[in-house]
Formats: sequence, C-alpha cells, structure tokens
Amino acid sequence: MTRRKKCLIMCRTGMGSSMMLKIKVEKLIDKKGYPMDVTHDAFSGFAGQQNVDLIITMEDLIDEFKNSPAYVIGVKDIMDTEYLQQELDKYFAQTE
Repeated sequence: MTRRKKCLIMCRTGMGSSMMLKIKVEKLIDKKGYPMDVTHDAFSGFAGQQNVDLIITMEDLIDEFKNSPAYVIGVKDIMDTEYLQQELDKYFAQTE
C-alpha cells in the first residue's frame, strides 16, 4: 500500500487563498482517490512544516522553497482546477 503523502498549501498570510486552494485540492484528490493529507498555513509558518512531501503555493512564492526537499507546485490562478489536476497527476505519476 502506498504511504499517505503530506501536502502543505501556503500563501503569504495563510488566510483566504490557501484555504480556497485547500478545498479545491481536497476535492481533486478525493475524486482521484490519491492518498494525501492536506493542511494549509501562512508562509511564515513554513519553518515548522518541513516534513511534507508536496507544497502548493502561489507562483510568486516558488523561489522561497527551492531548498526544500518537497515537490513544489506553483499556482497562477486558484480558480484553474484543470491546471491543479494536471499538476497533481504529474506529482503522483512521479512518486508511484
């Protein structure tokens, strides 16, 4: 059985956009049956969240995670669920 992955969704403040992304990502992983637990936080909380497999953040924050061992997905438009699905599919194809 595949180990459950840990996904952290981050935005600058940890308020609206990361919560909206979290809801969208949870719907997508439920639809596909991906083994993943999703949390969200503000960028300032990243120091305590190093033990994650996947980070989803706004595209302008990607460089902040270049030293992280986690796979990083940068999002331009939080309403673009098709892009999110493609990126999640790509991530799970690489990790299986």
